[in-house]
Amino acid sequence: MNASSKPQIHLSVSVVLHNSPLGLLQSAVESLQRSVQAALQAGCLGQVTLYLIDNASQQQYRAQLTQAIMNWPQSDNFAIQYLPLSSNRGFGAGHNEVLQRLATDFHLVLNPDVELQDDTLGIGLSLLQKNEAIALVSPRVVGGSGEQEFLCKRYPSVLVLLLRGFAPRFLRRLFRQQLAAYEMRDLCQGDGPVDVAIASGCFMLVRTPDLRAISGFNEDFFLYFEDFDLSLRLSKVGRLVFDPDMRIIHHGGYAANKGRRHLRYFVASGITFFKRHGWRWI
Repeated sequence: MNASSKPQIHLSVSVVLHNSPLGLLQSAVESLQRSVQAALQAGCLGQVTLYLIDNASQQQYRAQLTQAIMNWPQSDNFAIQYLPLSSNRGFGAGHNEVLQRLATDFHLVLNPDVELQDDTLGIGLSLLQKNEAIALVSPRVVGGSGEQEFLCKRYPSVLVLLLRGFAPRFLRRLFRQQLAAYEMRDLCQGDGPVDVAIASGCFMLVRTPDLRAISGFNEDFFLYFEDFDLSLRLSKVGRLVFDPDMRIIHHGGYAANKGRRHLRYFVASGITFFKRHGWRWI
C-alpha cells in the first residue's frame, strides 16, 4: 500500500481563550504545528483543524489575536478557525462549542499555555490507532522549571483537596504520602504507559466519536473539575492511559495561586463534582 492510499487521519484541536497571554498562545500554536508536521511525516496523521474558541475576551485582545492569526502559517494540512463568542459560559462550554461540528477521527483538548514536544502527537496518535480499547491518552507534563508535574489523579477526597488548596507547607509535608498517592506518583514516575483514573484537561487526546458519545464536557462546571468529571465518564467508554513518552511543557498554575475568584470557582466546582460522583472525605 502506498502512502497516498492510506486513510487520511483527521485531528481536530480545540483551545479555549479568555484574554489568554498571546505570547504563550503563539508558543503553543508553533509547537502544535511542529508536532503536526512530525506526525504527518511519520504517516499517522493527514489533516488538522485548530479551533480557537474565544470566551468573550476584550475587544483590544480580539483585534490583536485576529492579527496574530493572519500571520500564522496555514496549509492544506493545517487550518485555523477562530470562533469569537459573545459570552463566557466556562471552559467546558467553550470546548463544547465545536463538538457538534466535529467529523474528525481524534480530538485534542489543549490549553493555550502548553507546548508540545515534536513527537508528542505522533506517539499519542499511534497508541490510539494501535489499541482501540484506549479512549484517552495523557502525556508526561513538566513545568517551566523542568520538573515533572503530576497532573493525572486518583479519585479525590475532601481532605486531599483542602490540603492542596489551603494547607500551609508544613501540614502538607505531614500528609505527603496521601498527596503523593492522589497524584499517582507511584505509577507516573515510571517509563511505561499506565492506566489512570483522571487526566488533566490541559492536554486530552481522545477519540472524537467517544467524546461525542458522552456529550463532551458537563457545562455545570464553569472552571475546575470539568476534566475530572469528563475523565470519569469517558472511562466508561475506554481506558485512560498516561504515556510518559509523550511530553509537554505546562506554564499554568494552581487555583490557590490565582486569587480569590479562582478559589471560589474551585470550591464551587468541587462541591458540584462530589455531589455528582460521590463524597469521599479522607
